[in-house]
Amino acid sequence: MRKFVYHFNEGSKEMKYLLGGKGANLAEMTNIGLPVPPGFTITTEACKDYNEHHQYLSDDIYTEMMTHMEILEQETGKKFGDAENPLLISVRSGAPFSMPGMMDTILNLGLNDQSVQGLERVTQDARSSYDCYRRFIQMFGDVVFRIPGYRFEQALSDLKERKNYTLDTELTAADWQELIAVYKALYVSASGREFPQNPLEQLRLSITAVFDSWENPRAVVYRRLHHIDNQLGTAVNIQSMVFGNTGDTSGTGIAFTRNPSTGDNVFFGEYLLNAQGEDVVAGIRTPEPISHLEDTMPDVYQQLLDVAALLELHYLDMQDIEFTIEKGELFVLQTRNGKRTAQAAINIAVDLVHEGKISKDDAIMRIDTAQIDQLLHPSFDETSLANASVLATGLPASPGAATGQIYFNAEDAVTAAERGEKVILVRNETSPEDIEGMAKSVAILTAHGGMTSHAAVVARGMGKCCVAGCDAIAIDETKKTLQSATATLHEGDFLSLNGSTGNVYVDQIPLVETEIGGHFEELMGWVNETKKLVVRVNADSPNDLEVGLHFGAEGVGLCRTEHMFFQEDRIPYVRQMIIAESKEERLIALSHLKAMQKTDFAGIFRVANGKPVNIRLLDPPLHEFLPKTDADIAKLAQEIGKPADEIKQRVHDLAETNPMLGHRGCRLAITFPEIYMMQAEAIIESAIAIHDEGIAVYPEIMVPLVASREEIALIKKQLKEAIQTIFRKEQLVLPFDIGTMIEIPRACVTADEIAEEAQFFSFGTNDLTQLTFGFSRDDANKFLYAYQEQKILPTDPFQSIDQKGVGALVTTAVQRGRMTNPSLKMGVCGEHGGDPASIQFFHKLGLQYVSCSPYRIPIARIAAAQASILEEQQKVKI
Repeated sequence: MRKFVYHFNEGSKEMKYLLGGKGANLAEMTNIGLPVPPGFTITTEACKDYNEHHQYLSDDIYTEMMTHMEILEQETGKKFGDAENPLLISVRSGAPFSMPGMMDTILNLGLNDQSVQGLERVTQDARSSYDCYRRFIQMFGDVVFRIPGYRFEQALSDLKERKNYTLDTELTAADWQELIAVYKALYVSASGREFPQNPLEQLRLSITAVFDSWENPRAVVYRRLHHIDNQLGTAVNIQSMVFGNTGDTSGTGIAFTRNPSTGDNVFFGEYLLNAQGEDVVAGIRTPEPISHLEDTMPDVYQQLLDVAALLELHYLDMQDIEFTIEKGELFVLQTRNGKRTAQAAINIAVDLVHEGKISKDDAIMRIDTAQIDQLLHPSFDETSLANASVLATGLPASPGAATGQIYFNAEDAVTAAERGEKVILVRNETSPEDIEGMAKSVAILTAHGGMTSHAAVVARGMGKCCVAGCDAIAIDETKKTLQSATATLHEGDFLSLNGSTGNVYVDQIPLVETEIGGHFEELMGWVNETKKLVVRVNADSPNDLEVGLHFGAEGVGLCRTEHMFFQEDRIPYVRQMIIAESKEERLIALSHLKAMQKTDFAGIFRVANGKPVNIRLLDPPLHEFLPKTDADIAKLAQEIGKPADEIKQRVHDLAETNPMLGHRGCRLAITFPEIYMMQAEAIIESAIAIHDEGIAVYPEIMVPLVASREEIALIKKQLKEAIQTIFRKEQLVLPFDIGTMIEIPRACVTADEIAEEAQFFSFGTNDLTQLTFGFSRDDANKFLYAYQEQKILPTDPFQSIDQKGVGALVTTAVQRGRMTNPSLKMGVCGEHGGDPASIQFFHKLGLQYVSCSPYRIPIARIAAAQASILEEQQKVKI
């Protein structure tokens, strides 16, 4: 018989796929003797069983759960649902990977009209007892029957306004009883049934609701954003309640063993007196810094410091700890590896190495490559910042800088972002339902909540700038206004946020590039010692290359020559070349373009300073350059001295039904060999000029869109003849390679033949993905979301390589290419060259390099090192 339920003392931290991260850590903390309220975990296998039984909790699971409930009653000396000494429990989700706020939790379960009186007698505290009951009704109604939480909150606000209260803590036991009656009526109105008084019915409904929450929209979006497997499921943790809302010697809080924003080795966190855990996360009240607890409860504070030190040493990582204090007694409710910013992740990892707690390989593996982006993006221009006016100041919840237009709900934020606007999501406090709007926004601003609120935790995980708890502003989400003492802003107005200081500015402040160094450079030194893949940069200009080299690029993996022709002064010559009706006309245009290309290549070679530079010969669909309007045609006619009607006819003749599969790439060289010969001459002549300056040069000339050996053989012969003519004239020979971009399925399956002519393969995985799937990457966004939602595709194949299909073709090309040319150099220059999952695949294939855009270079370097470490770890296991 399968085991579906584990008591906390039966598990361990290694069992997170079965018990979920929360359950595994509760078991671990129980076993090392920490003050954890007792309980048990219903496994992720039960969640899968529940889904297989079409959302029905099987009798086997229910029977096993009830056995563990009896054990829990014996441990606590209380009885579930009892009217004299009731056992109350929390029901919490717990996925194998942390998904903060994405799934559901219910507290104080087991209360009803009789047991609340028993709780009052046991605690001698009527106020907190009825406070717990009203909380339970609200959470149960929200989670189980999807009654919007704001309806309960509005009822609470109405009562506070009528009683002239400011804080929830001012309500008396009688007030809570009055509100409970309102909540029950609201429950009946919304659900069509009475609030359940049977605790076992409450429990069954709550467990199934938590299982159901695995598939709620916000959880699905979160898993997609963070690449979490949809098949894992969630566990459910049943834990006896402890009460932080029983007066000023009680409270609840969240603490980090190190600062999650900076990585500084200081105890960090927040707490609320006379509150339950949801109050801190929801941001309804602004909490106190954890350091203040030393003044109010010094013994508890010292105990908390001891727990934090023990947990960090046990897990060898920064911990995020949830705790409750009940009448002066500390209880630990959860620990997990804390969410942190990219800068904090780097600082913590390197510091732990310096402290002798982890190895350099461990430090590299701790870095989430998806976060590194936030280190590489701009900050505010200091001069402009000095002149900007501060609208308000909140808590610096997630560092970075952002400027954008404000929107007051997630749906409007998504719509605006899809229009191309930079969006700042402004809320009183965010909730898990806001996840998609948060993902689409450049920054988040909340009026309520603290450094551990939902907005802060999620923003840090996403690498978004966030200012939280900005109580100097009033946000009316209905009227869509933001009001401060000095200004009123409306939807679409601009704000700037500094997530490192908490400042909110009414101005649009220019952004500048961020300087990185310190621990980052030290970590990247370890990365270079570990990785095997060379990381190059896609660069079409000296400036692109300089940025790439700054981030550690080891050469140019792709220089797209057609991108050099988009400048306004060059397009006329390109058009003249395209519409030329004779070789003579074409050569006139090419002579102008050659001079421009020589300048371009010389600049890149000079910056490369001896590093390899892979230059792809012309490969645009020609329609990108052709004049489209009558005005453009008339202008071109005047520039080249031909009648406009004649040019219009030529444009019509050159029009293609499917330009992406048309007259482009090596097909240009087959029909007009003088185009590629001009480019080869420009490359070699500029290389010689830079060589004469005393700078080493190593060009790689790449022929695109090759499908057969015959194509590359013919073009290679023509290029070499042109190059040798230059060498003879200059009496100088420089090293160079001629290879091809592998981007057509036929090239993959005939790679053994093509490799007889090519000195290198560079996989153009963008076009290879298009041609393998038959998807246009320009139009795929119209339907790929549906493929992912319906689990036809696990990810967007243009972002992470499709290993089964496109990857199989790349594997075939690698194997066949090496059969006939063992010294063949192979790399990747498509967008997948910057994707960590794809890099791991390319590492396993034994490619020599990947190439990506400049700002993805550090990501690719770290991913390459992680791939090497994983390979070594697998060897040890074998």
